[in-house]
Amino acid sequence: TKRSIWHLSASLLRRPPKAEGCLAKSNAHVSPTRPLQHISSRRPSFFRPEATSSRPAMARRGHHLTEVALLASASGCLAAAGAGEREGWLDDPAVLLSLGPRARDLAVASAARSVLGIVPVAGGGGVTVKPALGPDDGRISAVEWVPLDAEGAQGEEGMALVVGTDAGWLLFYSLAGDLLHKQSIYPAKILKLNFSERKENAWEDSGSDELSVVFPGVIARCDGADLQIMLQKSFQEVKSRMWKDKFEQEDDEDTSSFEKIPLQIWNVSKFSSCVDAAIVGLMPPPLLELQSSQRHYCAITVGEDAVVSAYRLSEDRSRSLVGAILSRGVAATFSTISSLSKILWRSEPSPTKKSRPKPQAFAKTSPLTCLKDSPRKGERLTLSPSGTLAAITDSLGRILLLDTRALVAVRLWKGYRDASCLFVEMLRNKDKSSSSSMHLDYTKSDYCLCLAIHAPRKGIIEVWQMRTGPRLLTIPCPKGSRILQPSTRFSSSSAFSSYTPLEVYLFNGDSGQLSVLNRHIG
Repeated sequence: TKRSIWHLSASLLRRPPKAEGCLAKSNAHVSPTRPLQHISSRRPSFFRPEATSSRPAMARRGHHLTEVALLASASGCLAAAGAGEREGWLDDPAVLLSLGPRARDLAVASAARSVLGIVPVAGGGGVTVKPALGPDDGRISAVEWVPLDAEGAQGEEGMALVVGTDAGWLLFYSLAGDLLHKQSIYPAKILKLNFSERKENAWEDSGSDELSVVFPGVIARCDGADLQIMLQKSFQEVKSRMWKDKFEQEDDEDTSSFEKIPLQIWNVSKFSSCVDAAIVGLMPPPLLELQSSQRHYCAITVGEDAVVSAYRLSEDRSRSLVGAILSRGVAATFSTISSLSKILWRSEPSPTKKSRPKPQAFAKTSPLTCLKDSPRKGERLTLSPSGTLAAITDSLGRILLLDTRALVAVRLWKGYRDASCLFVEMLRNKDKSSSSSMHLDYTKSDYCLCLAIHAPRKGIIEVWQMRTGPRLLTIPCPKGSRILQPSTRFSSSSAFSSYTPLEVYLFNGDSGQLSVLNRHIG
C-alpha cells in the first residue's frame, strides 16, 4: 500500500550510506587474491597522505635545473677517468669528483687508473695528470680544491688541487698540472679532504680557513693561511722555472726539497673508528683551562660502532718545555757527533734507502659524547656553511640533522638509502625573485638555508627548509648523476657586490650535462 511504501522509503533515507572502506572490505571477501588498494577506485580525501595536516603536501615536480655546461663525455680528460665506457660510470666509488669555485673547473679522478683530469667548465682544453705514485705512495682516494690566495684570483693563479692517497700522502697540483707540493701526513688511507671557509660564520671568533684531512680514526688540520703561503711560494718557483731540473731529478727519490706544511693531528677513535669526520669550528675550553690561550675545536665523527661521536680537540700537544728542549738538544748533539765521526774516520757513509717521514705526534683529544644504535652505522657527514648543522646518513636509510653546538638531534628523515646531502641557500622572497632575473641587490637575509637530498633509488632530489621547515621542491633526477658543490665561494667584501649564495650542481655522467639548482623556490 501507499503507507507501507512511504515507511520503507523513509527508513531508507534515514539509513546512513556505507563508506567506501566498508564496500571495499565486503568485496575483498569475494576475491581474496585481489589487492585491497586496487578494489576501490576512488579514495576519500582524508585517506590521502597529502591531505593530512601532520605531513606537508608533496611539492609539484617541475623543471628547477638550469644547464650550465655540456661537457663532452668523449673528451680526453673524462675519457681517461672512464667516461663513456659504460652507462652509469659515475656510480663507481673509485671515481672521485670535485667542483671548483664558481663552477669554473671540474676535477675527475680515478683511483683504479691513477688518473686526474681537470676539465674547464667554460670550454677549452683540459689537463690530464698521471701522478708519479710509487708502490709506497698508494692510489688516489680523495680530491679537493684549495685557494692559492685569500681573494681567490681568477685563472690558474687562484686555485690549486690537492689529491690524497690511501697511503697518507698529499699532492698539490696547479691547474696546469704542475706538482706544487708533496707531503706525508699519516700512514693510513685518506678518506676525505675538506676545505672550509670561516669568514661568514654567525659567531664572533670562528677561526680561520682550514683544510681538514680525515683518516680512519684520525683527523688532521692545516691552517688556511699557512697553506696559502706555502702554495704561493711553490707556484712562483714552478712558474719561474728556477728549480724545474732539480724537481725532475728528485721527484722519484724523496720529498726533502719540499717544505713541510705545519699541521695538527688528533686521534678520534675513542668510541669508534670513523669513516667520515669534520671540524665544525671553535668551542669553549674546559672549566679548568679558561685562562688558557690555546684554541679548542669541536670535531664530529661518524662510524660503524658509534653512529655519531663528538670530541674536543686541543692545540696543546701535552709536551713540556723540558721535553721540547731535550728533543732539540738530542737532535743537535747527534748531528754534531755524526759530522765529527766523518772527519775523524774519513769514510763516506753507505747509501741507505730513504725511509718515510715519521708521523707527527697526536695532540690532546677529549671525548664528549657518542650515539650507539646497533646495527645502524654512520656513512656520510655534511656540514652547513656556518658549521652549526650537520646532516648524517646511515646504513638504514635515515638522515639525521644534528645541532653541532648543543649536540642534539633536531630532525630525522627515513627511507633514503644511499642518499647524499648538501646544504643550499634558496631565495625566500618569491615576489623579489620573480620580479627580476638579476640578483645584484640580494643580501644574505634574502636567502633561507635548505638541505638538498639526492635519493638515487627514488630518482629524485628533494629540498627541505631548515631547520624544521617543509619540503619545498621535488626534482626528478636521472640515473648516473651526482650532486656537487664548490668548496669555496670567495664572497667579495665590497659593499657594492651581491651576496654569493651556496649553490648545488647536478652532474649527469652519461650525458655530460652540468646543471645548477635554481635558487628560486617558486
